Amino acid sequence: MSFVYRGLKAEKERYIVTKEDVQQQIESILHENAKIEHVTNRPAQLGDEVIIDYAGFCDGEQFAGGTAEKQPLTLGSGRFIPGFEEQLVGKEIGEEVIVSVTFPKAYHAENLAGKAAEFHCKIHEIHAKTNYEPDDEFAKEFGECETMEEFREKLAVSMQAFIDEKAEMDLQDRLLRMAADSFEFAPSEEEIEKETGHQLEHLSAELAQQGLNLEMYCQFTGNTIEQIKAEVKDGIAESLRLKAAVEKIAELENVTAEEDEINHAIGHVARQNGMTVEQIKEFCNDEFEEAVVHSIITGKVMSLIREAAEVTEV
Repeated sequence: MSFVYRGLKAEKERYIVTKEDVQQQIESILHENAKIEHVTNRPAQLGDEVIIDYAGFCDGEQFAGGTAEKQPLTLGSGRFIPGFEEQLVGKEIGEEVIVSVTFPKAYHAENLAGKAAEFHCKIHEIHAKTNYEPDDEFAKEFGECETMEEFREKLAVSMQAFIDEKAEMDLQDRLLRMAADSFEFAPSEEEIEKETGHQLEHLSAELAQQGLNLEMYCQFTGNTIEQIKAEVKDGIAESLRLKAAVEKIAELENVTAEEDEINHAIGHVARQNGMTVEQIKEFCNDEFEEAVVHSIITGKVMSLIREAAEVTEV
């Protein structure tokens, strides 16, 4: 089978944003951006956010992972163990409460599953949440618009641009995968193992930012490290094929990453992580720069395939 990456045929679906879509998005913004008012003249109610300290005890012993300070919790959200939040309803600021619960039998930590426990809690603050009204005041605060009608129009344009951009990126991804399907390439077992190791290292780094490690992640998900490794491995052959196809097209079409493009990309990564270019360059190694170069070349290759494709918009 010959390697085909020019003249590919595909359809691109374009969804037109409706008034109903805009209204739904406004309602979502209203829900996610409630007004917060500090309450001092009444006990906590369902729907309030409370700021609490808590320490968990099981069989008279304090257990790991069951302690926090100044933890925000919305009563009735269902975030905590069943029965926990309801026992804080009616309690006052400064009050110390012993919450009695039973862990679910399917709880991720086996040493606590199905067991009775007590949480010693102290309420520091109570916050009442009220929704904004969809009026001009709301439009000024969240949309930098003078009127709600202007905000609706601005939001519709923004939503359409986002949907169109996503459709375009989905199309380019499909075209790249179509090209890769015609590329004869079979990664070696050594390449698959090496990439699997990289993926697990990346997962470990992400977990470390949340104060977790792979062992803890396995407890939460109910998987073993071998199962997680197998899941990671499943998609690696495909990703290696895509990478090899991109490299081959770049070779055939003389696609390269220029120095100013690399510097621009590194600057973008720095901004995404709240760092300066100088700060992020301290972490730049050969692997990082290789990933940046590959990202630039992949973008160029995808654009090349897109420009050479026969696309029907529907």
